[in-house]
This record gives sequence, C-alpha cells and structure tokens, in this order.
Amino acid sequence: RRLTFFTVHPFHSFNLAVVLLIAGKILTLNIDLLRRYSIPEPVAGGFLCIAVTGLLWALFDLKVSFEVGIRDFLLLVFFAGIGLKSEVSTLLKGGRPLMVLLALSATFIVLQNMLGMGVANIFGLDPRAGLLVGSVSLVGGIGTTLAWVPDFVERLGIHNALEIGTAGSMLGLIIACIIGGPIASYLMREHKLTPSHDTRLDIGVAHNADSSETRLDYYGVLRAWLWLNLALLLGQGLTRVLGYTGLNLPDFVGSLMAGIVLRNTLPLLLPKQSARNWKKTTQGLALISDICLGMFLTMALMGLQLWALKGVFSFVFATLVLQVVLTVVYTLWIVFRFMGKDYEAAVLCAGFGGIALGSTSTAVANMSAVTRQYGAAHRAFIIVPLVGGFFIDLVNALVISWMSR
Repeated sequence: RRLTFFTVHPFHSFNLAVVLLIAGKILTLNIDLLRRYSIPEPVAGGFLCIAVTGLLWALFDLKVSFEVGIRDFLLLVFFAGIGLKSEVSTLLKGGRPLMVLLALSATFIVLQNMLGMGVANIFGLDPRAGLLVGSVSLVGGIGTTLAWVPDFVERLGIHNALEIGTAGSMLGLIIACIIGGPIASYLMREHKLTPSHDTRLDIGVAHNADSSETRLDYYGVLRAWLWLNLALLLGQGLTRVLGYTGLNLPDFVGSLMAGIVLRNTLPLLLPKQSARNWKKTTQGLALISDICLGMFLTMALMGLQLWALKGVFSFVFATLVLQVVLTVVYTLWIVFRFMGKDYEAAVLCAGFGGIALGSTSTAVANMSAVTRQYGAAHRAFIIVPLVGGFFIDLVNALVISWMSR
C-alpha cells in the first residue's frame, strides 16, 4: 500500500496546540487520577494528538506531521522567565545541593549507558549501539542524538543509529512526562512529607490559589514582557560570546543566564516605585512562562512520529522498560536520600525523572505539576534547570566519548 503524507500548516499547528493545551487543563481539573499523580496538563492534551495521529497511521497509512517551528522560541521565553525569577540568595542556597545533584546525575549517566550496552549485547548488536538508548537519546534528547548520529554511523558502523536514537528519544520523552508526578506523589505519601503550601509558584498558579492573590495587572504583564525580551536579547549575545570561546551551549542556557543577570542587577538601579511594582511583574512572568512551557511541551508531543519506531521497536522497547526501572529505583533510593529527604527533594525527584528520560523542559513541567498540587519549591526550580540544561550536557558529552571508544 502507498503511504500518504500530510503536513499541517504552522498557523493551524499553533492553534491546535492551544486547543490541546486547553483540553489538557480541563482533563486535569476534572479527572482526579491525573491531578492526584500530578500529570502535567500539556501531557494530557498532547497524548490526545498522539492517539489520533497513531490511529491514522495504523489504519490508513496516513502520516500526519506538524510544522511547529515556533516551539524552540517558546522554550527560550520560558527559561528567560525562570532566570528573571531567580534571586542571588536562592542561588547561593543551591550551591551544595547543585553539586550533589550533578554528581548523582553523572553517576546515573554511566549506569544508564552500561544498561543500554548490556541489552544491546543480548540482542546481538554492537554494545555501543546501547548508548543510543542510553544517555545519548534519554539524558541528551533529540538534539544530542542528531549531533552524535554521524559519529556512530561513520566511525562505529552502526548504520541504523538515527532510527535507534530517534525512537529512544521519542519513547523516553513520553515516559518522562508520565513518571515524574507519580514519583513525587509516592514520596509524599510514603515519607509523610509536609507540603510547603506556598502559592507563590515559580511557574503557573496553584490549584488552590486565592484569586485575589493572583490578580494580574496590565502593566505588570507588559513589564514582564519587556523584561523577557531584554533577557532574550542578552541571552543571544551571551550564547554567541561563549561560542567564540569554543563553549557551545544550548540557546536556552543563554536565556536562563541572562534572566538571572538581569534579575539581580537592573532592579537594584531602578527607582523605588519600580521595585515595588516587581511583585506584579513576577506574576506576569509566571503566567507567560507557564503558557510558553505548556505550548512547548504540547508541540513536542505533537511532533512525535510513531512510525519512526518501525524496525527497531523490540530492542528500544525492551531497553526502555529496564531504563524506567533503573530511573525509578535510583530516584527513590539514591536521589531522594542525598537531596535531603524533604518536600524540596520530592519535587526535585519529579524533575530528575524528566532529566533522566526526557529533557530539562519535561523536568520543569513535572515539577510545575507537583507544585501546583502541594506548593512552591523555589530551590528545585533553580537547581534542576542549571544541572539539566547546562552542566549535565558537558558531563554527558565526556561520558559518551569515553564509553564509545
């Protein structure tokens, strides 16, 4: 049978993402199971799209794809917002926990790759093919996968490296969206942790927030928009300057760093009236950042192409099952204990599930879903983006180079 392809126009793809995000919000508010296990709203909506496109492919051989070029820009806005809400005092508190989480993440990368190589050996493949369903596609994501594929094909002779890596990244993203909330919910119940009940969230608005506390101000949103634009401009400059030194980092890291710099310098130089207005500005930042993250993750799920799994499904699926078991066990028994065994640690564990199998944006979405239910965890929202978006990429590159020799 002849395969049929259909590509949805960017404008219609964007509108569909809005509809799916609204649908996810409605489902989360009305289905207790989704709310109890802190399933992110974009995941609930995004899965509807995956189900429909999957059925169209399975029943009619119709491959539907979406043009979502704006997705990456939304991610930059989101991380700029995270940076603009980060105070130096919170960053200083995160110093030691940040180093601990980085050490735990580096150890996990090695374990993840050893597991992938072991399964590849069982399937009769080059053991190094297991790296493609290890930290290359899981911790690294699709960007790292595409960057390493030529090396695996040309140097190692693994000619289906693209198919294996893409499939691993795709399934990993789906699973990462699901496991973070349940991990945090389990830790809350098992260890009888006390929620913070702080409704001043870094991203979004709490489920039980008082509407009088979350009232938005027109100029507050407008000022937030201005600060975000300034952070994006400065972030582009920082990324280019670092690139000239040979340090190539993802664009969103530059936006995050720029937001942190602006938050902790310029407001100090502004008049007192502007300083008093900062609270309203942060409410605008929370709203815009929440929408951008929700739209990004919804579009990421819309972009998943199930037909890419064809031909490598059995190997990738078997490996991912074991990778999920490793991630859950490591998070519950190692990460939670070393990060303090408190509420902040539970929220961070939800994020670690996202880092280990999906992406930094997935990690933050998982944490956002948890904090909406139980209250803010400010330190976790500083540590996880810095480790997942900056330091871990450097460590991952070194580990992959070493283990693929």
